[in-house]
Amino acid sequence: RWTMYSCGDRSLVSASSPPLQLKLIDPTQYRFEHLATQMKWRLQEGRGEAVYQIGVDDNGMLVGLSEEDLRSSLKTLGRMAEKVGADITILREREVDHDADIPRKIAEVLIRKVPDDQQFLDLRVAVLGNVDSGKSTLLGVLTQGELDNGRGRARLNLFRHLHEIQTGRTSSISFEILGFNSKGEVVNYSESRTAEEICESASKMITFIDLAGHHKYLKTTIFGLTSYCPDFAMLVVSANTGIAGTTREHLGLAMALKVPIFIVVSKVDLCKRETVERTVRQLERILKQPGCNKVPLVVSTADDAVTAAQQFAQSPSITPIFTVSSVSGESLNLLKVFFNIIPPLSNSKEQEELMQQLTEFQVDEIYTVPDVGTVVGGTLYSGICREGEQLVVGPTDSGQFLKLTVCSIQRNRSACRVLRAGQAATLALDTFDRSLLRKGMVMVSPEMNPTICWLFEAEIVLLFHAKTFHKGFQVTVHVGNIRQTATVKAVHGKVSPPPYHDPLCLGKPCSHRQTFL
Repeated sequence: RWTMYSCGDRSLVSASSPPLQLKLIDPTQYRFEHLATQMKWRLQEGRGEAVYQIGVDDNGMLVGLSEEDLRSSLKTLGRMAEKVGADITILREREVDHDADIPRKIAEVLIRKVPDDQQFLDLRVAVLGNVDSGKSTLLGVLTQGELDNGRGRARLNLFRHLHEIQTGRTSSISFEILGFNSKGEVVNYSESRTAEEICESASKMITFIDLAGHHKYLKTTIFGLTSYCPDFAMLVVSANTGIAGTTREHLGLAMALKVPIFIVVSKVDLCKRETVERTVRQLERILKQPGCNKVPLVVSTADDAVTAAQQFAQSPSITPIFTVSSVSGESLNLLKVFFNIIPPLSNSKEQEELMQQLTEFQVDEIYTVPDVGTVVGGTLYSGICREGEQLVVGPTDSGQFLKLTVCSIQRNRSACRVLRAGQAATLALDTFDRSLLRKGMVMVSPEMNPTICWLFEAEIVLLFHAKTFHKGFQVTVHVGNIRQTATVKAVHGKVSPPPYHDPLCLGKPCSHRQTFL
């Protein structure tokens, strides 16, 4: 991020490196080329996105620019963005409270350019919350572009099974997409008929992972959190019921897995303002407790949404709180602004390091598609996968790894020739026998020389259990996309420290912390 302020006919630009004096108002050709090169580098570092703050001193002081200087600086930024093939969007402008006769303003500008080696920027958001909190309805409104009728019409397109439509409750994991073009405009099914059209028009894609809220589907929810590696988690809380059911468990799971979380209070149209405020205060109280140590940030204006998106990405302790309605549409635009601005967590360097490792693709779903053959869906954890690549898949029941060939790749139902680390996709395996595949398998590079194990050691923290944890105890292990029953063979190094505050208890003192090896 660069901050700029005017000083006569000069401007200062500061980054992580020492400040540079640059002329942004009618710069010379040499200066302009230099600025454009720096912008290109900033976009590469931000994986296609950068935010410029104009009118702010290097030390954070809001100096401001005159209207003429501000427009000239914005014009220069526009030319720079055009030079590198990017688009600019003015996020916000604000007058600086100075005693000067001439009003002075500051502006914040989003620069976005799809990286040359990618189709679009992709962020995954897991949607958590108690049953009947309005998760699927909210996603239906965001992705379909039409408000709900108050009886759940918006959620019908998200359900995958008949019993989900009949009961109105999600029991499986479904995916929905919301796109933004390079100018920050929403791209969804209201203007596009298919997912392919959305992918073609969007330069940034938000993939929502709709998870189950009912307690009896908790294992499915845990699988979605551990397997699909979400960048963020959206906890939906109903304004009229408050924190109830599995809300605490879902919040604790996201914190235990270190997934950054923000909160959406839904159904505000059903309640009085006092009820909504009481629910927000209840959330703030829980977030501030020792088990969470979060800093709640209530979003009520577009300016708050911009600030929340930037601080949320920089500090894991910041937790934005939105109050929305899927029926009246209240504050939905603030949520869209937040999704548009929020940057990816990993930078280009971390992404490059993952891509240089050997290929590892984890299998989450298995299909048989007519005229295509066997298709597997999942996430590429490391390396790069291309069409025609030779991989091995396993382990089978006998502990072997079998050779296969990747025939074609699709992301969000659009053809893709190259898959990079961190991206989710489906791979066509042509005539490979589906009966040899199962969820939890991995497709890896043959150079990895994979091995299997029946016995492993693990250091665990017992957050909560009604019984004792002992030798011979049977558990269900969730490791990535693997969900497997296991038996405890031995317990070593049992430690019982003093009571402490853990995430799942959310601030309540616990005396059940035990570490096993």
